[in-house]
Amino acid sequence: MNPKHRKHASFLWFHGIAALLLLAAASVLYYARYTEPNLLRLQNVDIGAAAVTSDLEGLRIVQISDIHLGRFYSLDKLQNLATRINGLRPDLIVFTGDLIDNFAHDPVSGAIAPILSQMKAPLGKFAVYGNHDQGGGAKRPYARIMAEGGFKLLVNDHETLSIGRSKLVVAGLDDFLLGSPDLNKTFSGIDRNAFVLLLAHEPDVADRLGKYPVDLQLSGHSHGGQVQLPGYGPLYTPPLARKYNEGLYTFHADSRRPLQLYVNRGIGTTRLPFRLDSVPELTLITLRQPAKQ
Repeated sequence: MNPKHRKHASFLWFHGIAALLLLAAASVLYYARYTEPNLLRLQNVDIGAAAVTSDLEGLRIVQISDIHLGRFYSLDKLQNLATRINGLRPDLIVFTGDLIDNFAHDPVSGAIAPILSQMKAPLGKFAVYGNHDQGGGAKRPYARIMAEGGFKLLVNDHETLSIGRSKLVVAGLDDFLLGSPDLNKTFSGIDRNAFVLLLAHEPDVADRLGKYPVDLQLSGHSHGGQVQLPGYGPLYTPPLARKYNEGLYTFHADSRRPLQLYVNRGIGTTRLPFRLDSVPELTLITLRQPAKQ
């Protein structure tokens, strides 16, 4: 080949590869900004435990977490979420924190409660504080919004539900980053024979539960990293979500009362409106007797 032609071909090849790489990068960026954040994946999770009696068999719990209402998650999306939740016919709905992304700069509080009130569950609706529900003046408005929306806010407290001849305890811890969590107060007087469900915004709290009677901890906070790279994982996870960032974990599997932790990837975004390989999640948990898993 003529040296001039060879040089020209190399030039075209190099620029062709560069153009393809730029196109691929632009496509990934577009997907992470405009496509994945607007998806919502239903995760079906079966939880078996010795404390699940025949009365509790098949009980359906919907977990929602990290909505981050604001500039990038609208009230229209929240309305669609409520409709989808009701279509699942849950027995119980729990929210594991971070309702509004930045209350100080974008309070958007006016029409939230009427939408939350549309979510229906015969056994009740429960919530805990996340770190975004504490900062920026959000603490009191969040408590008011959740109450008006029909959610019982659990702050180092628990409530016992009677289902047939069985008991299900829903316990909730204050936020570990900006609140005043108190494990002893939360579990004081708890029925140890009941199935105990703990709501705690930050998942790594699971490491502190060794002496407490918990069958299932539900958490959020991590967003599943929000942006993950294949073969590497999350680029960043926040404090108290660095060990357990998504999915199901089991602790003390050989003990009489293993602890199971489920970490929801959340629904909205924070800081930057991107998600990559961390699709927003709505979780449907079904309780199972061990023999029926």
